[in-house]
Amino acid sequence: MSGQAICIILAFPITRAKAIDMDVTIYHNPRCGSSRNTLALIRAAGVEPHVIDYLANPPTRAELAALAARAAQSGLTARALVRSKEALYTELGLDDPARGDEALLDALAAHPILINRPVVVTPKGVRVCRPPELVHDIL
Repeated sequence: MSGQAICIILAFPITRAKAIDMDVTIYHNPRCGSSRNTLALIRAAGVEPHVIDYLANPPTRAELAALAARAAQSGLTARALVRSKEALYTELGLDDPARGDEALLDALAAHPILINRPVVVTPKGVRVCRPPELVHDIL
């Protein structure tokens, strides 16, 4: 075998994320980096979620109340669903801790820009995914 090269090729399978059979909904703002990153993490986990662009198709007051009820089962308050960084948050007096859940939900229904993002709903719970990696807790 002098002067001959021996080539051994080892083949390893390419691993991809295993598809997860799970019903996942993301309340998404495509202009938000955290929302885009969360959506990417969900897809990387092998899930194609229901994507709700909540500014283009805002949830109804009843849908928000149902979302808040599900969030409460995960230990979140209705206040966690409100985006406090918007100027409208202070203008409407939502920074007042005495404002109850009903007032917060009314404000979210009237002004969808106040919905915190991204909100992800799975059979394992509800999370406001800030930072985006929190989505792993419910996948």
